[in-house]
Amino acid sequence: MSDLRHLSLDGEASLEVWIRVALDVPIEGLFDYRCAPGVAVGDRVIVSFGRRNMIGLVVELPSEPRCDPSLVKTVETVLKDIPPMTASWLKFTKFAADYYQRPLGEVVMPALPVALRSLSAYQGKRSAGGPVERLDQRRAPKLKSTEPSTAPELNAAQQHAVTLISAAQGFQPFLLYGITGSGKTEVYLHAAAKTLARGQRVLLLVPEINLTPQFEQSLRARLEPVAGPGGVAVLHSALSDGERLRAWLRVQRGEAKLVLGTRLSIFAPLDDVGLIVVDEEHDPSYKQQDGLRYSARDLAVWRARDLGIPVVLGSATPSLESWVHAEKENYKRLDLPARAREVTLPSVRLVDTRRLKMEHGLSVQLLDAMRARLDNREQVLIFLNRRGYAPALHCTSCGWVSQCPRCTTFTVLHRTTPGRHQLHCHHCGYQQRVPQACPDCGDQDMQPIGRGTQRIEEHLGMLFPEARVARIDADSTRKKGSAQALFASVHAGEVDILVGTQMVAKGHDFTNLGLVGILNADAMLFSQDFRAPERLFAQLMQVAGRAGRHTGHGEVIVQTGYPEQSVYQALLKHDYSGFASHTMREREAAMLPPFSHQALLSAEARELNIALDFLQAAKEAAQGLLQAQQTETLITLYDPVPLRIVRVDNMCRAQLLVEATHRPALQALLRHWLALLHDHPDLRRVRWQLEVDPLEI
Repeated sequence: MSDLRHLSLDGEASLEVWIRVALDVPIEGLFDYRCAPGVAVGDRVIVSFGRRNMIGLVVELPSEPRCDPSLVKTVETVLKDIPPMTASWLKFTKFAADYYQRPLGEVVMPALPVALRSLSAYQGKRSAGGPVERLDQRRAPKLKSTEPSTAPELNAAQQHAVTLISAAQGFQPFLLYGITGSGKTEVYLHAAAKTLARGQRVLLLVPEINLTPQFEQSLRARLEPVAGPGGVAVLHSALSDGERLRAWLRVQRGEAKLVLGTRLSIFAPLDDVGLIVVDEEHDPSYKQQDGLRYSARDLAVWRARDLGIPVVLGSATPSLESWVHAEKENYKRLDLPARAREVTLPSVRLVDTRRLKMEHGLSVQLLDAMRARLDNREQVLIFLNRRGYAPALHCTSCGWVSQCPRCTTFTVLHRTTPGRHQLHCHHCGYQQRVPQACPDCGDQDMQPIGRGTQRIEEHLGMLFPEARVARIDADSTRKKGSAQALFASVHAGEVDILVGTQMVAKGHDFTNLGLVGILNADAMLFSQDFRAPERLFAQLMQVAGRAGRHTGHGEVIVQTGYPEQSVYQALLKHDYSGFASHTMREREAAMLPPFSHQALLSAEARELNIALDFLQAAKEAAQGLLQAQQTETLITLYDPVPLRIVRVDNMCRAQLLVEATHRPALQALLRHWLALLHDHPDLRRVRWQLEVDPLEI
């Protein structure tokens, strides 16, 4: 590394070095600056970029800049309030940026707590010392004490899984395939305890925020004796900025030995990790849907490989990608074929609704089963993955339907308070009061179409006036801590009938839940997305698994107009393996993932033809690259098409699918293709996004 000497204002010579900085801007490449000696790779710096100052991360110390040295700006400030980010962490983030085709700055900076990347935290009178020093000066909140719990005795399958995971040398991916209630969590806890006892740390990922409280309680009760007081840190997006910074600092400083969190936690600053666990590895929540569109599950496997440690992917309904890896013996499959408690799996009954007279969307069979369970003082769960009161409002006279003015979709009828309703668009956020009369014909007889969780909750309150009915969905859990409080009331037996969306479908161990009723499952059957049946089956298996986990005589009733469908027939037998085999044969015949690799180029513009023209030009550019690279036989470029919901928030949307039989060939194309797209003349008229390994098409 070469030093620079220049004259300061007082005429004395000073030393400087070149640095290369990653900034959170949508521009490829890194940015060169000059800086005083003492700066290290992994440090954060405040630099001038354009007309503003920004915080960036130093990722290289080059011997010379890539442009005229006289044009290179000087760093404003080197921030030394935390240790530099490590080489291992930087290697990991560089892989994520390369694979998902994003600038490095758009990976490393969002991975840091807001306070460490916010310029305002280091400016002004209140910023003295920076957010870290201010946080350290405050009294840390006292962690709630947790009574230690005794580990239950493992069955033979659980013990076999723990033994193999704990004995793994170097990188070894495990697929822990266990039916609902088979005790996968106990396997995680035992394997984590052994890892902690060896002096290594553990990273445990869960798909959703509402699963973290119960996991945290279990981890503290079981593992704090090994990890030490405060040895468990929780990271997720629902934390306040201060809470997340405090937890993140405990991780970086090595105080937290076990990290529990959602997908963003895969970027936690951990090096001395001995085990990574991904619970419910099939869950689509592990895929980020904006910005860096990464899969936390896939990155967990790469990070484990890079660190040379075992990674456990657990699920009752593994993703087909992981299942195929296990079939090819790339992953070691560990089976938990029976429930941990000596109780039977719930019985499943399909109720054919095609010729039935329904009562508020509920069949006689389901209502009779509910009465029997309630009379037996058992709880009932009604699962409907559709929040709100009704999917739409319509006029019975002229056929008017509540249409969002910004989107090509209907506004959803929501009950805001008893007796008062509003129309909400779930895509753009538009809201309006319910009109007193039809906007087209003036008729006041407007009726809701279909049912959401609010309407089902209302009907069940009328049908079962003596039962205590509660609803858990995104609307009822908006306030911080509300989801935890609602679930606590269910576990305490203060709820007789629980109405919920996918929030209640997984991870919750309800001790007195005897019956699960599933409504409107058919909505996902005929989706244009080829992954819809896989997602539906996983969802049904997960929610069905809530029944009878302790009593052993659980029951599941599915209302459907298509009982002959393979998804439902496999559900009857709890047969994931059969469903997976059938689906894999279909995918392989069509050369769909996991037997091929995909990328999706999406475009948005004020007019649909502008988005389609951009995608057509992009396709032609890609075809030229394929011819130059002689890889036409490995990659297929499909025609640009509008999305099913074409307009969202007054922007028209279209997409272009790229499919390849060879992953390296796809990555090579994407790298060169992106450079051409950035130079496209219509770029200012189009917002576009490239997604690698898309989950929804």
